[in-house]
Amino acid sequence: MQSNLLCKSERLHVGIIMDGNGRWATRRGLPRLAGHEAGVEAIRRVMEAAPKQGVGTLTLYAFSSDNWRRPQAEVTGLMALLRRYLRNETKNLARNDVRLTVIGRRDRLPEGLAEEIGFAEDFTARCGTLHMRIAIDYSARDAILQAAARSVGANELTRENFAQLVTGETALRDVDLVIRTSGEKRLSDFLLWESAYAELHFTEVMWPDFGANELADALASFAGRERRFGGLQHHASEPAQIA
Repeated sequence: MQSNLLCKSERLHVGIIMDGNGRWATRRGLPRLAGHEAGVEAIRRVMEAAPKQGVGTLTLYAFSSDNWRRPQAEVTGLMALLRRYLRNETKNLARNDVRLTVIGRRDRLPEGLAEEIGFAEDFTARCGTLHMRIAIDYSARDAILQAAARSVGANELTRENFAQLVTGETALRDVDLVIRTSGEKRLSDFLLWESAYAELHFTEVMWPDFGANELADALASFAGRERRFGGLQHHASEPAQIA
């Protein structure tokens, strides 16, 4: 298992598609919003466990740009839950040395929510044990499209400077591992640029039941994989091969 003493450049970037909240609640005869509320507890568990397991950046998919098509009552409840999370958890994030960043559009959020996000980001800006990014009203394809539009007229376009336009970060590590809960096996427009060489881990566990042990299982699976990034691994006794 990864040590929490790894230097920042070695610590992993894990993206999680937090799926299954509604089904978790429905199976228990509860309203769907109860599943989302239980999902907030899972965020807290994973946030606390991640640095101890070698994770330096954690990106959580909370609300996609396509999720606006869900029933209005559910969307309203989700936005209220986000507002409550920011108000209740910002100081706790700072105590745990967790920097919070929200990615995605803010112009379609309910009144005042963008300002509350900005406050939480500013309050935790100097924290460094974990960078937790939450994707709200987010679409990876839209992020790439907007970056392409901003790059028009650039004198020199490289993968590195284009990545900054996509992510809004100057030194964001590419995603090492994408985890999706609840048994679904698709990326759903999540971090498509950043996950070009990410390993994928799918689990049947619903997000509200996900915690430190499930994160450890996913990271153990990741640690056992051979990452070649398009090349070939070779041993010192063997000549390197070119493909």
